[in-house]
Amino acid sequence: MDTDNPDEPANLRFLRRMVTVLTVVMIGGVLVLIFALVTRLSDQGPTMPRSITLPDGSSAQAFTQGRGWYAVVTDADEILIFDQLTGELRQTIPIE
Repeated sequence: MDTDNPDEPANLRFLRRMVTVLTVVMIGGVLVLIFALVTRLSDQGPTMPRSITLPDGSSAQAFTQGRGWYAVVTDADEILIFDQLTGELRQTIPIE
């Protein structure tokens, strides 16, 4: 038996291997998380209209978008719903 390199107990060998496996799994998990964040954050957002023509004297307070339409909440307490393709005003909803 060599005193500089004694045989390690089986429990210590098992513990060393478990720590190594845990390290590899943690590094893999961090890489997967970084990949998921990069692909999710680089996704293109919704397409915004270039310009919106509002009725005279009103200004936009909020904007939202759905499938085939977008809506603008004005300072005159109205919701204006526009067609996304043509930009034509579809509906005006007063807020009471």
